[in-house]
Amino acid sequence: MSVRLAKPRKGSIPIHVVDRERLGATLGTLEAAGRAWVQALGFNGSADSHVLVPGADGKPAAVLAGVRSGGDPFALASLPKALPEGAYHLAPVPEGGVALDDATAALSWELGGYTFDLFKPARRAPAELTLPSTDAARRALIVAEAIAATRDLVNMPAEQMGPGALAEAVRLVAQQHGARYHQVVGDDLLAQNFPAIHAVGRAADAASGRAPRLIELTWGRPKHPLVTIVGKGVCFDSGGLDIKSADGMRLMKKDMGGAAHALGLAQLVMALELPLRVQLLIPAVENAIAGNAFRPGDVFKTRKGLHIEIGNTDAEGRVILCDALAYGAESRPALMVDMATLTGAARVALGAQLPALFCRDTAQAREIVDLGLQIGDPLWHLPLWAGYHGLIESDVADIVNTGRGGLAGAITAALFLEDFVPAGQEWLHLDLFAWNDQARPGRPVGGEAQTLRTLLAYLQRRFGA
Repeated sequence: MSVRLAKPRKGSIPIHVVDRERLGATLGTLEAAGRAWVQALGFNGSADSHVLVPGADGKPAAVLAGVRSGGDPFALASLPKALPEGAYHLAPVPEGGVALDDATAALSWELGGYTFDLFKPARRAPAELTLPSTDAARRALIVAEAIAATRDLVNMPAEQMGPGALAEAVRLVAQQHGARYHQVVGDDLLAQNFPAIHAVGRAADAASGRAPRLIELTWGRPKHPLVTIVGKGVCFDSGGLDIKSADGMRLMKKDMGGAAHALGLAQLVMALELPLRVQLLIPAVENAIAGNAFRPGDVFKTRKGLHIEIGNTDAEGRVILCDALAYGAESRPALMVDMATLTGAARVALGAQLPALFCRDTAQAREIVDLGLQIGDPLWHLPLWAGYHGLIESDVADIVNTGRGGLAGAITAALFLEDFVPAGQEWLHLDLFAWNDQARPGRPVGGEAQTLRTLLAYLQRRFGA
């Protein structure tokens, strides 16, 4: 970790946090030579900028770091890889200066030091920040750890992250937190009534650990409310017989991003010991091509009893989720949340940075959207527009897994899932990208954890912490 909770080391360099409006308050605390140096470099306190202030010996004696006015969860994220290696701490705040809370400092610095370095070593170690050992800092580091673990899973190549490897990742988290772990694999899915999961994943090579499966983790005390978290675990998506183009397949290692997010959220609930019971469900498959692959036009009976027609084998995520949602609803949870890299239509509508939220209760959706905006972990509400349900109605089955035409694709996918969630069940559906397509401080190009902090904050507000 690049954050250390302790007293500053001897020789640790102070970081003065400033913004454009309050830079003068900090400049007044520097010696004349330091002020002249900062002014000569033209530093004005802009967000994500910094300046090293040398001491009499020419070595760095202080850092001025610019942040956004009004708060930013990534306030210090540009520093760990930009500052010289060594130890740093936050300087005392002068009157009229910028105060940064321990949680923001810990989260932003730790995420700023993140690198996926399993196959290519990092060029350097991040600089180290020492902070007081407060509850807020410790909790922020737990959140940063879950975000980093989610990113790691999404970044992992499909060769190393098939359904079996994803199941092992869940098992290790269950072991760490004393949770119960179970999986239903291969043809046992048929015996235990998960036919849709089996159909999508049956063409993958079972001998190499890629047989389809339903992974389940349960944790918590019986007296606490149950939250069921479902994550789409398509470990690689070729498109099936409706095969993707080369460009379309390039990032499909991330098609298990919903599963990584679901595991990350469950990990946070357990690590922070929220007063909840958790049921984590991950239908894990590889959408492969073989002689026994499911086909366009096939019809399958699902766990709920509804028959689904396959309009396109590249719309497989909603097919595996329908069995998991039906199973999760059987326990009548207080809240069910599913997370999935489900549709390109959501990305066309909202782009890479804004996951789509679908919810039956508009007031609840607005509360969650406002919470995400408040803490800098955004998502946006799209409607479960019942008038579009006719676009997914089939002539030969109860429902088809593709909409008619190219309109409202994110909505019709959500409506498909809603058919497998009982009418009285409280349910959130998140259609997310799980990927940074451009680098920003603390958010390198690659796998990303989106909405985890918002969902955690909502669970804390809703069920108490």
